[in-house]
Amino acid sequence: MKSPVGMILCGGYGKRLRPITERIPKPLIEIKDGYTILDKQLFDFKSAGIDKVYLLTGFLSEKIKERYGDEYKGVKLEYVEEEKPLGTLNAIRLGMEHVEDDVECVIRNGDVVADLNLKKMIEMGRNSDYPLTIFITKMKSPYGIVEITGDRITSFKEKPYLKYYINGGIYFVKEKLDFEEFEKGDIEKTLFPKLARENKLGYYKEDDTFWMSVDTSKDLEEIRKEYENRTDKPWGYEKILIKTKKYLTKELFIKEDYRTSFHYHEKKDETMFIVKGSGYIEFEDKKQYFSKNDTIHIPPKTPHSIVATENLKIYEVSTPHLKDTVRIKDYYDVR
Repeated sequence: MKSPVGMILCGGYGKRLRPITERIPKPLIEIKDGYTILDKQLFDFKSAGIDKVYLLTGFLSEKIKERYGDEYKGVKLEYVEEEKPLGTLNAIRLGMEHVEDDVECVIRNGDVVADLNLKKMIEMGRNSDYPLTIFITKMKSPYGIVEITGDRITSFKEKPYLKYYINGGIYFVKEKLDFEEFEKGDIEKTLFPKLARENKLGYYKEDDTFWMSVDTSKDLEEIRKEYENRTDKPWGYEKILIKTKKYLTKELFIKEDYRTSFHYHEKKDETMFIVKGSGYIEFEDKKQYFSKNDTIHIPPKTPHSIVATENLKIYEVSTPHLKDTVRIKDYYDVR
């Protein structure tokens, strides 16, 4: 079976982010110094084993071509430019004309930053009965809410997740899409509702995974705050929570069925607190399994790899050596 290709919708005007988007297309907005939304998306594609991506461009297309050319971090890029904006359906239709009939495709909106497990989504979509699978995520309230009992307020909750799900803007297509009678407009309002009525639409969800659509200046402020001390990794991310002269606290997120490099630290002494999920530490001569609320100590000069058997969140408390990693074996082509 051929590897899936990627497709990213990059042609929108980003009107709610003006004046920034008067000069650059929305996917080129930096969420961290020198690191754009599109950088993150292409990094995630490569980490999931997708080596070819079609960029569906339009507005300020030349800016994207100037930055990326025909390759980024080992991902081959092709550009499909929509001369006149006719909505996401037409942009995807044009992209599909460049894809072979028997090739699977992951399509994503160019303004979404998410930590979902693309490999797992592809596997589930591939084994499902549906031609198209949509990533869905729980809706976060844009406002804080109040809880009431009788005639009184009992508590406040700051922007909680609601019971409803929304379209996460990432799609897996295991066969070439038939656009039927539709020629333009947004695919979410035309083809998708029809496929849903015909029982041809599946879903993939991860309830506790970071997801954000960068639509407004408030969204941009929030995503930049998320990335202040965060570095994306092919297996997830690491984020510095506390840094002093004596110790360092990091948050590590490792996606299910991913692992860190096999490595050791010259000086760093680590203690791992398992916040969520399960997995194991692979040492040279053994595996140490763990689950939520477990604690693991790893002394310096101890080769190991952290493996996630389900989405894993760890708080790592260590001596403050930020650049003290010696990789023995790496499992990914991208860094």
